[in-house]
Amino acid sequence: MSEVAGNGGPVEEVRVLEARVTELEIKASFAEDLVDHLNAQVAKQQEQIDALVREVMQLRRQVPEGRGDGTGGLRDELPPHY
Repeated sequence: MSEVAGNGGPVEEVRVLEARVTELEIKASFAEDLVDHLNAQVAKQQEQIDALVREVMQLRRQVPEGRGDGTGGLRDELPPHY
């Protein structure tokens, strides 16, 4: 039994396995980079959501009391048109 490459012997099997491991390492590296990128995006979006929630709460505080019941509105504030 010869260990010469190309005849399907143990040396060739080791080379094939090394190539497969290298390919898996490359894929794992890309996957790790993608996870890092997505994590940064999620963190950025959470900051945007938090800022929007604060803004909505601030706008709700600016609305005068008694205006949220649906009575009145812009028609009461605008002058009549003739």
